Amino acid sequence: MIAHATLILNVDDNDGARYAKTRILQSAGFRVVEAENGTDALAFARRDEPDLVLLDVKLPDINGIEVCRRIKADPATAAILVLQTSAALTGRDDKIRGLEGGADNYLAAPIEADELIANVNALMRMRQTQSALRDSEERFRQLTDNIEDVFWMFAVPSGALVFVSPAYASIFGRLAGELGSTHDDWLAAVHPDDRAGVQRRWKATDEYHSYDEEFRVVTEDGTIRWVRDRLFPVRNARDEVYRVARVTSDITRRREMESLLRAADVNKNEFLATLAHELRNPLSPIRSAAALLANGGDDNIGLRERARDVITRQVDHLAHLVDDLLDVARISQGKIVLRREDINIGPVIAQAIETATPLLQARRHTLDVQLPAVDIWVSGDAVRLAQSVGNLLHNAAKFTPEQGKVSIRVELVGEVGAQVARIDVIDNGIGIERGNLSRIFGMFAQVSVAPDRAQEGLGIGLSLVSRLLEMHGGRLLATSPGIGLGSKFTVELPVIRSGMAPMVSVVVPHVAPPAEPARLRVLLVDDNVDAMEMMGFLLTEMGYDTLTASDAHSIVATALAERPDVIVLDIGLPGIDGYQLARLIKGHADLAHTRLVAHTGYGSPEDRQKARDAGFDAHLVKPAQLAALEAALRGE
Repeated sequence: MIAHATLILNVDDNDGARYAKTRILQSAGFRVVEAENGTDALAFARRDEPDLVLLDVKLPDINGIEVCRRIKADPATAAILVLQTSAALTGRDDKIRGLEGGADNYLAAPIEADELIANVNALMRMRQTQSALRDSEERFRQLTDNIEDVFWMFAVPSGALVFVSPAYASIFGRLAGELGSTHDDWLAAVHPDDRAGVQRRWKATDEYHSYDEEFRVVTEDGTIRWVRDRLFPVRNARDEVYRVARVTSDITRRREMESLLRAADVNKNEFLATLAHELRNPLSPIRSAAALLANGGDDNIGLRERARDVITRQVDHLAHLVDDLLDVARISQGKIVLRREDINIGPVIAQAIETATPLLQARRHTLDVQLPAVDIWVSGDAVRLAQSVGNLLHNAAKFTPEQGKVSIRVELVGEVGAQVARIDVIDNGIGIERGNLSRIFGMFAQVSVAPDRAQEGLGIGLSLVSRLLEMHGGRLLATSPGIGLGSKFTVELPVIRSGMAPMVSVVVPHVAPPAEPARLRVLLVDDNVDAMEMMGFLLTEMGYDTLTASDAHSIVATALAERPDVIVLDIGLPGIDGYQLARLIKGHADLAHTRLVAHTGYGSPEDRQKARDAGFDAHLVKPAQLAALEAALRGE
């Protein structure tokens, strides 16, 4: 039974018939208002907004069918139900004409009370269903209009686009009105590299299976976005698929984060491998020097002093690695506090040079220093600034082949009141690929150099320098013409004042390592001079005729000239891949039987397999045990 709040307008010019119908409807719990002509009926319909009009066809002023047409034509009254009745026009054509005029039903008199009530209730149920459907559609539209995802609906089996939400414009970068009625118009926005696969997957939906795909779309301005596309069938009460629904979400940010996480994971793994390598590298000469001290005898004072110097240098290197790690951790946690004061750049440069001099001398580099004719004062922490410039000099020395040239140049640039101290550290070393310039200041970033070049340093030095300079209000820049063409790192710091001072030019001399002859011929190849020297001294004490070389490009010529029995080869050498060099040696007819021993800081199973594949006869991980070294040399 329909609720009694339902209002019915009863329109009939026959007083008796109108009265009878009103009594029947009221007895059923409906509220009823009456009109006896079409004019009043239209006025009441607009004013009272009844739920249903019980409308007789024959009226004195306006035909009932015309009254119905006007009710349905007026947006203010179009939703009102109309039950047309007639005692005279009861034929089939009359009913058709009434229904075509907009009536929701047509009853011919005489009408029984229960028939009238049943028809009114049926129409009211239909009204409630339509109202619920409209409410549902409105809620659906509000939902789809306000979500960030694109919601689509396609007809089955035609595939025609029935609905697409406004988010289409923001994600696909196109207007929804430009979409045609076919189901695949949207494919024009799919990235060309993904389009064929998406189209193939979409066509497979003829069987109406759900799918979940990710692909790229290209907006009209060229922006590329990643989207997640989900499709699922919509079934009716008979379990038949009559629509295909689809939801498209913008996952560009998620994809970017996943890429960053993958890169971070790669950087983490590279960092851990490099950390192991860097810790082993100084341990190797320390172990050799310690063995030399134990076996060298008391009469060779110079050799013992040399061994002590190596241990001291390499322990300092280990301490430097640990300090870098701690500094990065402090910066990341915001625990580094600068001890600010007015600082003269000159003493800072001198301290940085003093720190880097041992490595510069060990690699026999020439250092050229040029300071301006004025004192330059900046505000900051002298220790941290010297550390920053020292790191840059250390990097330049490390990544420049022996007997190279490193320059440090200080300039005062800019106008008074906005002057900047520019410190350039320039080398003629291995250089940096253009594609790496944008990432070298990232934490744990390792610059790509020659294939399989041993990565030196933990990949935190440049990041640390960059962060320290930013804390001083400055910045760090890097430029390079390319691989093998050297690099330039530029520090820029705001100046607080400047004054006259003499220009200084300094050249640091190089020191060449000594060579020692002995019996069994072993050629040591390593760009770490300390490691090579100490192992050379140790092998000499053990009775081997030891030769050393650090120029990877001349190893084959050196081996042909010296004819060593064994070559101990570091994998990471400047400008050439150690594995490639091993293949060159083994591929030469006169050197094919020379024993090759890999000596490296990398010791994973994959590294050992790569050494075997390249032709190495043995693989030693730094620092090698003395017994393992002898066994490798003898081929045991």
